[in-house]
Amino acid sequence: MNRPQPVEKMIEVIKRLPGVGPKMAERLSYHILKMSHVEVGKLIGSIQKARQVMKCCNICYNLSEYNPCPICSDVARTRGTICIVETPQDLIAVSRVKNYKGLYFVLGGALSPLDAVGPDDIRVDKLIKRLKNSSVDEVIIATDTDSKGEITAVYLADIIKRLGIKVTRLGYGLPVGGDIEYADEVTISRAIAGRTEM
Repeated sequence: MNRPQPVEKMIEVIKRLPGVGPKMAERLSYHILKMSHVEVGKLIGSIQKARQVMKCCNICYNLSEYNPCPICSDVARTRGTICIVETPQDLIAVSRVKNYKGLYFVLGGALSPLDAVGPDDIRVDKLIKRLKNSSVDEVIIATDTDSKGEITAVYLADIIKRLGIKVTRLGYGLPVGGDIEYADEVTISRAIAGRTEM
């Protein structure tokens, strides 16, 4: 017996979410259908509210309710150090570490020649402009340790070093091929403490 058309459409939409395959999309769809109207309303409302109020900080490009974001507005943070991450999720993971008090920059992705993602597709130009217009003396590159993250790190290090800024990479502690967003605080803390100059 085929599924009803509205359920098929819901599964197709949910399947487009990252990390959600056909089976998971089906389970989630049927779970949503079992939820009360009040719960479904809250789910829809929370998604719509987040889409309405979340903005991109015009300094670091993190997602926030405010522009500039609370991190960039915090005068107690060290202005001479910027940690470059790929996504807002990576920024949140690194910000859990208590021993990092610098600022951030969210690239919005990583270089991937095979997927035709070049420097113009992520915020490389905005990063360079920010570095030229500030008194930064160290940039920590905290891209993922997979091939895309490594390509991005090497590319950025080459450009940033030409500006006379010290470039470091997170130290070991993060698994090769792993995503920063899933690392625990202790692992990220050790990686920051053991960062190396590029």
